[in-house]
Order: sequence, then C-alpha cells, then structure tokens
Amino acid sequence: MTPGRPPPRPAPEPAPTADQATEDAMSNATTVSPAHSASTASTLITNIAALVTNDPSLGWGSPRSSKFESGGGSPLGLIQDAAVVIEGDHVVWTGDQSKAPATDNRVDAGGRAVLPGFVDSHSHLVFAGDRTQEFNARMSGRAYSAGGIRTTVAATRAATDAELEAGLTRYLAEALRQGTTTFETKSGYGLTVEDEARALRIAAAHTDEVTYLGAHIVSPDYPDDPAGYVSLVTGEMLDACAPYARWIDVFCEKGAFDGDQARAILMAGKAKGLHPRIHANQLSYGPGVQLAVELDAASADHCTHLTAEDVDALANSRTVATLLPGAEFSTRAEWPNARRLLDAGVTVALSTDCNPGSSFTSSVPFCIALAVRDMRMTPDEAVWSATAGGAAALRREDIGRLTPGACADLILLDAPSHVHLAYRPGVPLVSGVWRRGTRVA
Repeated sequence: MTPGRPPPRPAPEPAPTADQATEDAMSNATTVSPAHSASTASTLITNIAALVTNDPSLGWGSPRSSKFESGGGSPLGLIQDAAVVIEGDHVVWTGDQSKAPATDNRVDAGGRAVLPGFVDSHSHLVFAGDRTQEFNARMSGRAYSAGGIRTTVAATRAATDAELEAGLTRYLAEALRQGTTTFETKSGYGLTVEDEARALRIAAAHTDEVTYLGAHIVSPDYPDDPAGYVSLVTGEMLDACAPYARWIDVFCEKGAFDGDQARAILMAGKAKGLHPRIHANQLSYGPGVQLAVELDAASADHCTHLTAEDVDALANSRTVATLLPGAEFSTRAEWPNARRLLDAGVTVALSTDCNPGSSFTSSVPFCIALAVRDMRMTPDEAVWSATAGGAAALRREDIGRLTPGACADLILLDAPSHVHLAYRPGVPLVSGVWRRGTRVA
C-alpha cells in the first residue's frame, strides 16, 4: 500500500548505485545542480540511521539500493546507514554512507533519522486576538454564543500591521522548531478590501505560498446581502489582493458559501491568475469536492463528509485531499476517513490548519501522531503525507523529498526512525532543521 499517488514529475537524475566509485558519485552530483559554482561549499550529513527520501526507487526494496531486500520496499524511499550531501541550497547526493563523496564540511547525525522538512500546506496565521473562552466552553460541554470567526475578524481589524506580523513570525518560529520548512497561509480574518490586502502583503514577506481567502465567511458588514459580498470578493477586493497571492480559496459550506457562489469566486480568481484550492466537505456533505475536481484545484481541504462519488473523483484527478486532524481534535468532530481515501488511490496531504478557533497548533508532528492513532494511517503514510503530500498540495516538485536537485530542506530527529513521530507523541524529537541548505534550528 502506497500513501497516495504523488502527481507526475520529471524523473530524477540517476542516483549513484552501490557499486559506483566515489569519484563517479561526485561527478553525478555536480551535474545535478549546475547553477552552483565549484566554489560553493558542500556539506555531508553522515551516520544517518534511516534517511527518508520519498523516492521509492532509492530505498529498501529497490534494486538500485545497496540495502535491497526482495519482497517490496517502502514508499518513503528509506535508505539505511545513509548520507546526504548538500551543496548551496540543494541536495546533490543521497545514498549509502560508505559511498559518500568528499565534501568541504561534515555533520555526524549520530545514528539519528533524517527526513524532508515538513510542508504545511494549510494554515491561517495572520490574525489577532484569542478564543480561549470559546475553546474552554466547547471542551466543557457548555453553550457559547460569542462570534467565532467574527471574533477574530474584529480583533484582526483592530490590530496594527506590526502586531499582525509579530504574531505571524511567532507562529512561524514555533513551526520551524518543529520541522516545518515550507508553509502556506491565508487571509480571511479581515473581510474588507484594506484588511485582506494587508494580511496578504504581510504574509507575502515570509512565504511564496500565500492564499487569498476573502471568502472565509460572509463579512459582518454584509449581514443581509451575501450576493453583494460575493461581488466585493470577486471585484475590488480581488483586484487589491491578487498581486500578493498565488492561490484563491473559499469556504464552501452551509452557513458560508454555496456551490454556485464558490464557483464564481474561484473562477474570478483564476481569471486573475490565482490557482484554486477549497475548504470542502468539512461540516456536511456538499458540492465542494466535486467543484475542486472540476476546476482542477490543487487541494480540497478537510474532506470529512464524502460520498463514493467524491472519493472516486479525487482518485481520478490531480486534486489532493488535505486532511487536518488538529481541527477534529480541537472540536471533537468526526475524523476524516483517511483509510478510505488512501485505499482508493487518492493523494493525501496532512497539515495543521493552524488558526485561533478550531486548530490552534503549529505542530506537524502532533498531526502525524493524530493521523496514525485516530485516522488509521500508517506511520509511513502519515510522514509521506506531511512532506511529499504537502508538496503535491502546493504543486511543488522541489520540496518534500531528499533527492538530487531538491531543495536542501531537512530535519534531524532525536530518534533512529521516522516512526518515533507517532510512537512518542508529544515529545520534541526534532533536534535540527536545515532550510535551503542552512541550519536554522
């Protein structure tokens, strides 16, 4: 069983095989990244107990691996007793440590595991305020009548740019310490032209993966005129926000935006060069997943309430099903059926959905543990979905893997195997983080 179907990508450069000489390995490595000069410093990370490459052709069970064992291998492309070479901001070599080429610098992993950096493809990090009382009431079984998302909207509108950016950088630092090297984040807590545009402007200073979510809910400024708000979202607000965003999103759900409204919003975004993603089928059955597939959305996120037709549509499309277990944990809602999606061949991503109301966690390792324990994913599937799956949800081929030519985004675990992320939940196992070839945590 493989953890989803990653989208087609160009075949990687041939990796060195067990019987190649060190000189041949280095020759191959230097052709992978021609943009880097010969003077670019190279670093060997060696003594890796288990290296997750996310290339099944490289790991156990692959005839190309020196650790080949008949009977199948891991979809993670696991290499035992491994090494990886970084040159500049890219990976240029991976393989058996005994075949590693000479480098300028050397890092001893001490018998620990190395993984690609986590790719968090769904978060809401530009906001102000606190919803502790709402969470406490929900967990205590008490009724609570505060405004939910509207509470955050009011606080976000009242915050200064500096306050919003300080919050964003705080949550990014949290995530980085826990191994997240790529993240997407959305607007959606301003719901005015000015506030949505400034949220995206602030986010765009910290990531390329910025999503316009003016269609989070109908703005409280338009209580009796949802059509008027859709016109604003697809008109003046879109014009102001599009220069800062790569993606457009909509919450397609009862109480938010119906299928026709969601289609109009996403089509308007596409006309401005923004690619669709969608909050789909979280609270109830609805048209969100089918709309995502119809519009070739990069991802349909949540995917809790799915028909057989929804699952089949996802399995026969490029649209990734992004699962967000932090939301179910924080709301005691029904878990998505990850097993059903995976067995159907759907590409699955795991992300935090970090937001102040329904999933206030920046920890991908925590979400991996939840996915294994409560969504019936295997540890291999959960790790793949939090790395390569997240990359697929962002239509990225340069992250989420550790193969020649990929970005040098990787994490070192204080454990001999990636399985410890689920085996030891809640333990801070990430002991080193490299982003674009630089050790940052």
